[in-house]
Formats: sequence, structure tokens, C-alpha cells
Amino acid sequence: MRFIMIVKATKDSEAGLMPSQELLDAMAKYNEELARAGVLVAAEGLHPSSVAIRISYPEPGRKPKVVDGPFSESKELIAGFTLIEVKSKEEAIEWAMRMPDPARLSGKGKSSCVRCLKRRN
Repeated sequence: MRFIMIVKATKDSEAGLMPSQELLDAMAKYNEELARAGVLVAAEGLHPSSVAIRISYPEPGRKPKVVDGPFSESKELIAGFTLIEVKSKEEAIEWAMRMPDPARLSGKGKSSCVRCLKRRN
């Protein structure tokens, strides 16, 4: 089963500030461990919402609306993700608990771990 671990955006990530070298090194090591264990599917950091777009569907059957960033609701934004394929929810939680804290200096780092829908053949 696949799980996506979503790292929430922070004021720093939305300001376009790169993580510290210490955090980049910790994330690289963590991703290497995931790869060695054979569970890593993908992992990426994301640009801030200032270079993003949001697509909404305000009227059913009508043309979608495209809005350029930045977006003020940072609690809804993500700074990165890691996609893993594991045998159980418990294994996903174990890996999620080992992920380096993206905001280790502020103590306000947040991430989510969500199971992906099963793919159909």
C-alpha cells in the first residue's frame, strides 16, 4: 500500500528560504534509507506558492478558474512530499516518525501521512 507523507509549508518555505544544510543532509540520509529499504517511490521539495497556480471549479460543467499565487492560506500549502510503498499502516507510521522535522528550530514543523487510494489495473 502507498502512503504520501506531506510536509506542511512554513513562513520560511513560503518566503522561498531554503532549508539549512543540516536539514538538507538529514533529508538526503532519510531518503537514502527509504531507498535502501525498497520503499521509496518519490520525494520532492516544492517551490513556494508565489510561483504556483490554483485551479478551482466554481460552476459545474463550466471552464475552471486559474489563479496565480501567492496564496495567503499557508496552512493549506505544502512544502514537499515523500511517497512510499509499504506493507502496513504501522510501517508507514514508523517511517513517518523518522522523517526529519522540517522546522526543527521553531518546533512548529508539521507533516501528514495519508494512505493513497489503491490503483486499478
